[in-house]
Amino acid sequence: MNTPLESSLPKFEIRFASLYRPGRGYAFPCDQQGHVDLDALSERSRTNYLYARAMIGRENSMPCIFVQDVAEATTHH
Repeated sequence: MNTPLESSLPKFEIRFASLYRPGRGYAFPCDQQGHVDLDALSERSRTNYLYARAMIGRENSMPCIFVQDVAEATTHH
């Protein structure tokens, strides 16, 4: 369960955009520096993250870090 302080902190997401399919790509929760907690990901998400990272410059752009809207992150389950 999130404490009130945790739920008010900004959430970050690292995104790998597709080079060939606009609007497509991969996104994963991360910290402010872009570090992804691999242990917190499901097996499928971990596999997708490692794939997205390996395909930088081939299928995906360099990743960008985004701040998620806190209200959006807490209302969409």
